[in-house]
Amino acid sequence: MNQKSIIGSNIKIAKENLEKGSLVAIPTETVYGLAANAFDIKAVAKIFEAKNRPTFDPLIVHTDSIDKIKSWTTDFPSWAEELGKHFWAGALTLLLPRKPIIPDLVTSGLPHVAVRIPNHSLTLELLKSLDFPLAAPSANPFGYISPTTANHVFEQLGEKVSYILDGGSCQIGVESTIIGEENGQLTVFRKGGIAIEELEKVVGKLIVKEHSNSNPHSDKKELTKVASSGMLLSHYAPKIKMRLGNIEQMLKENISNNEIGILSFNKTYNQIPTQHQFVLSEKGDFSEAAQNLFSHMRELDKLNIKIILAELLPEKELGRAINDRLRRAAY
Repeated sequence: MNQKSIIGSNIKIAKENLEKGSLVAIPTETVYGLAANAFDIKAVAKIFEAKNRPTFDPLIVHTDSIDKIKSWTTDFPSWAEELGKHFWAGALTLLLPRKPIIPDLVTSGLPHVAVRIPNHSLTLELLKSLDFPLAAPSANPFGYISPTTANHVFEQLGEKVSYILDGGSCQIGVESTIIGEENGQLTVFRKGGIAIEELEKVVGKLIVKEHSNSNPHSDKKELTKVASSGMLLSHYAPKIKMRLGNIEQMLKENISNNEIGILSFNKTYNQIPTQHQFVLSEKGDFSEAAQNLFSHMRELDKLNIKIILAELLPEKELGRAINDRLRRAAY
């Protein structure tokens, strides 16, 4: 298949493919999504098939306005109004009670639906032109590193996608923060592109729920439904084994330096070949680190090495979301 035949910025082509039930990769400010008509069960089923994604893992529904979201949900509480007003369009997903128009397959049979308005001009224009929302998880094989460019999507899912809408490199680089209500308390179900500290300025103290202990690489019969997308323990992982810890200490172990790759926050190590080292942000900037995280992991995964040594960032602001992805990549 010719790469140029499926990568482009033509919204009309993207719309036509979605309307006939095909899959289209869409850019957002977080990562690229693998999109289908959320009202079309057959189209949604293609997402799970293309990603090899288990159907117990619910999808996020994308649209362009709060009014549309209200028409698909049975309740839009005051906390949702406040968060939507402050953070949409943006890297925030809300879990809200759904109407039957949202298929069970999208929500894994759960009573709520994950919804968001992405902050990307090309995708917003596409969403405004559609009379249905888009179900769209990240556009990568299940469990692997999320894509932040159109070429990342093509490399992994090219022949399974009808069209890849190219909107450039993602500006945030990690998935959206997911918030819902559990036991009467506002809860963060997934740390993501909006820092918890920023959200708490609007709605007060949040409960932070850690990811599920379900392992997607075990027998699927043993797996249970998770509350929202992106909660599995083993996720966002490169094919090469990744270890987390103090890089200086790990380098003292008996491993050949030529077999090691480094993913560090803001420094390099003299004993490791320069081409085997990727720094998330030399100036220690969390936003830059998040934007580089998945692309650096992909580059390390292409090297002729046996192990990736990585370190956690300070546990604050976007560092929390980056650490969440690193922990699951190294599981």
